[in-house]
Amino acid sequence: MQSIQANSYPIHFNEKAYEALNIHLKENKYSKIFIIVDSNTNEFCIPKFLPFLETELTIEIIEFDAGEVNKNIETCVQIWNVLTELGADRKSLIINLGGGVVTDLGGFVASTFKRGIDFIHIPTTLLSMVDASVGGKNGVDLGNLKNQIGVINVPKMVLIDTEYLETVPQNEMRSGLAEMLKHGLIYDKDYWEQFLDLKSIDFADFDSLIYRSVEIKNEIVIQDPTEKNIRKSLNFGHTLGHAIESYFLENENKTTLLHGEAIAVGMILESFISLHKKLINKEEFSEIKSGIKSIYNDIIFEEKDIEPILELLIHDKKNEFGNIQFALIDGIGKIKINQSVENELILKAFLDYKS
Repeated sequence: MQSIQANSYPIHFNEKAYEALNIHLKENKYSKIFIIVDSNTNEFCIPKFLPFLETELTIEIIEFDAGEVNKNIETCVQIWNVLTELGADRKSLIINLGGGVVTDLGGFVASTFKRGIDFIHIPTTLLSMVDASVGGKNGVDLGNLKNQIGVINVPKMVLIDTEYLETVPQNEMRSGLAEMLKHGLIYDKDYWEQFLDLKSIDFADFDSLIYRSVEIKNEIVIQDPTEKNIRKSLNFGHTLGHAIESYFLENENKTTLLHGEAIAVGMILESFISLHKKLINKEEFSEIKSGIKSIYNDIIFEEKDIEPILELLIHDKKNEFGNIQFALIDGIGKIKINQSVENELILKAFLDYKS
């Protein structure tokens, strides 16, 4: 697969990825390499990755416990301290090997340590390959509020090796699939339609679907790196999806949702809103709702859950001047940004989801 050129950094795939990495290491005089992993990628991915590295530099592995619950400033402080103790300097390189939590947090750690040192993302889950590692967003959660603290800062390169997906459980694969569905719904109707019958997908050629998803996100980000305009389209499903994810994360009576599980619900809810704003028709809404529900289990919402979820919308990063801003489908494959939505319509969307 051909490499993709993003804003000032390349995205390399499979066998080309390690070749590009080793050339980069030879051409840049780094003092040390630090690999940030979580407990899962340290066990399953480090043994595959290390043999590809061609360097005589000192390599240090820094591990933190897996899980969204650890994507916080406390984990960053621990890693900054370890970097300092191990003698990291401004000529050190950080390689983030892992899923979205690792790339988000590792990119933030690198962007802020000594006012910023070089970093490379090697995503190992479907979600991080098609979304988290591409676009330059790095950050951590603030309590249960998703990605409230962060920076936009690009890596030196992103290396996507789809063989890492062999270590990913099915529920995590479904989580990543939600972002791929989103890319089709907001940008490419033909791409969306490829997922309507999962049984017909040739998973031997799944790499090409991943490639197209990365391509779509990159095409959007290149037009608007700092999310002033069209990049907001990537937030489809995320305004309500993030609020749902945060609510289930903080509520001990709820089972924590994976990111894609929450975004799948968010896309159905926000498609219902699109329908009632006359941006899509009933047939399109039915196609979206049934298509997504065929892949993801229904999430149970009780009446008492809805109000706290609505309150979490206030903290959404996309809000401007106190107004909640939605990106809504304007026909499958197109999007309309900066849409205000009243609470009454959101409540109707939840009622429809439960029906």
